[in-house]
Amino acid sequence: MKKALTREAYGQELVKLGGENSDIVVLEADISTSTKTCYFAKKYPRRFFNFGVAEQNETAAAAGMAASGFIPFVSTYAVFASMRACEQIRTFICYPNLNVKIAVSHGGLTASTDGVTHQGTEDIAIMRAMPNMTVIAPTDYFMARAAVRAAAKHIGPVYLRFTRDPLPILYDDSIDFTIGRSINLKKGRNVTIISTGDMASQALKAANMLTAEGIDAAVIDMPTIKPIDHEAVMKAASETAGIVTVENHQIIGGLGSAVAEVISENCPVPMKRLGLRDTFGESGEYELLLEKYGFSSTHIAQACKEVMKRSGNNVQHT
Repeated sequence: MKKALTREAYGQELVKLGGENSDIVVLEADISTSTKTCYFAKKYPRRFFNFGVAEQNETAAAAGMAASGFIPFVSTYAVFASMRACEQIRTFICYPNLNVKIAVSHGGLTASTDGVTHQGTEDIAIMRAMPNMTVIAPTDYFMARAAVRAAAKHIGPVYLRFTRDPLPILYDDSIDFTIGRSINLKKGRNVTIISTGDMASQALKAANMLTAEGIDAAVIDMPTIKPIDHEAVMKAASETAGIVTVENHQIIGGLGSAVAEVISENCPVPMKRLGLRDTFGESGEYELLLEKYGFSSTHIAQACKEVMKRSGNNVQHT
């Protein structure tokens, strides 16, 4: 399957948007070749600001620019935006509900060999807790481009989470991306897998494994973690035996928590959350890390069987 970088999509779409709207400015933390804001810097140098390794200053300045009518895109790695600049994002961006976009690379274990210091695995939970913040983790290159464009049009703070490694391409340039809306990647009647970001391809692999065993699994791609697509979650809970969520993130506070909040208050069904289970990752190859920490396609398929068993809905294999 062909792969491409979501951070590359971010850099390319920024240049396109910059040509359409002169209010768009880009702030960087000295890693523009990694976040791909270097493309914008080359095309629009007077609207590009490199703050060096000073993310707190970077985000505070973005707040000032937004208050002056600009549309700032703040770029750095997930760990540094969500933690080093956490107070500035909360108090200076989210509290006054300013029109700032936080666009980060190296989300989850895709930072792989860069190690724990660069693996952003708590960021979604942190950003979800921020009032007024919208949280998006695009699935592939084409969705990333569409998400960047949607974020630029959206009024208010947005957190865009990209990955370090290239991801399988599941969509094309005709993708219909809407903030707060999920996409059905595969229909199914027995159990539902809900994934976000890079885990969509793993979810599809798991669904194919289950098909070979006579189990019909639905796969929902949930790129917007906040606001979560309540309707899609409720539909899955009412139409299938249970739900398995999978995310390249801690299971505390991320996609799994968001889905659990919806179904526990409205339509409780058996559920299993897959992701990092209250542990840090380590340096290593991406696929091997997924296996070690229990959220590869094999683990997803097994979780689906466990959920179905708990529901009492055992499928007759054909």
